Amino acid sequence: MLDFNITDKKDTRSGFGEGLAELGRSNPKVVALCADLIGSLKMDAFKMEFPDRFFQVGIAEANMMGIAAGLTIGGYIPFTGTFANFSTGRVYDQIRQSIAYSGKNVKICASHAGLTLGEDGATHQILEDIGMMNMLPGMTVINPCDFNQTKAATIAIADYQGPVYLRFGRPKVPNFTSPEQSFDIGRAWQIHNGNHVTIIATGHLVWKSVEAAIQLEAEGISVDLLNIHTIKPLDVDAIVRSAQKTGAVVTAEEHQINGGLGSVVAQTLALHAPTPVRFVGVKDSFGESGTPDQLMKKYGLEASVIFSAVKEVLRQKVQA
Repeated sequence: MLDFNITDKKDTRSGFGEGLAELGRSNPKVVALCADLIGSLKMDAFKMEFPDRFFQVGIAEANMMGIAAGLTIGGYIPFTGTFANFSTGRVYDQIRQSIAYSGKNVKICASHAGLTLGEDGATHQILEDIGMMNMLPGMTVINPCDFNQTKAATIAIADYQGPVYLRFGRPKVPNFTSPEQSFDIGRAWQIHNGNHVTIIATGHLVWKSVEAAIQLEAEGISVDLLNIHTIKPLDVDAIVRSAQKTGAVVTAEEHQINGGLGSVVAQTLALHAPTPVRFVGVKDSFGESGTPDQLMKKYGLEASVIFSAVKEVLRQKVQA
């Protein structure tokens, strides 16, 4: 039975901030760079404790990526911080050439991803970043689901050699994972075991999937629920094993369906375990200004939509 004791809601960007500060205390090679968004990225504690290892580059994100790449040559582990749109779309050439192609040990840390950035609107609400980063050879792509998991992921990537894209967000969401968790890069977290349908979720849509799974279980539908916090390297074995067990899959993400989690899961299933699948995500559209709740509802990123997608894929499963 799915049962979580939710004691608080926290923003995932604060998990990054706490994890970065802890790294500063434990690893003298960790340095941080920010593009004029210290408060928004919750990098204040690191800046105050380690001013000699913090670099404020201003609104010059391309330059920040170049500096970060250079710092790795001296053995440092740079963590860059800005909004997800400016961490990827604005600086894609610099990331491709100076970081990914060169295999530099840069940790690209991106807040305010997806629709839940909210009122700043479509120009800031990047919904393509996972796909962009996933296509870069050698890039690791991580999208944790809550405060605790984001903190654990931030700490884990410092010991992981190679470029990493770490994606997190602005709103406060249920903090339901263990504060003592071990974050295993590239390994899915099996939240719940079931037999009728697989739900594969990432980021903010993990909790929405938990809510949907609770409703489905109440109707006698057994859900196999996977948290894919690492988009790349993908836990292919976990996805294939679950799909073969249930014979029906739903993916859920705060991202474009094209190029995101749904795409990589569909590719995996096509190669290893052809299975009926439905996708919950943004359908080839830009966002707009509004509160996070308004936008998640309008664009169909809710538990009720995941619930309906499960019912739909189960009908196809029966027909097959």
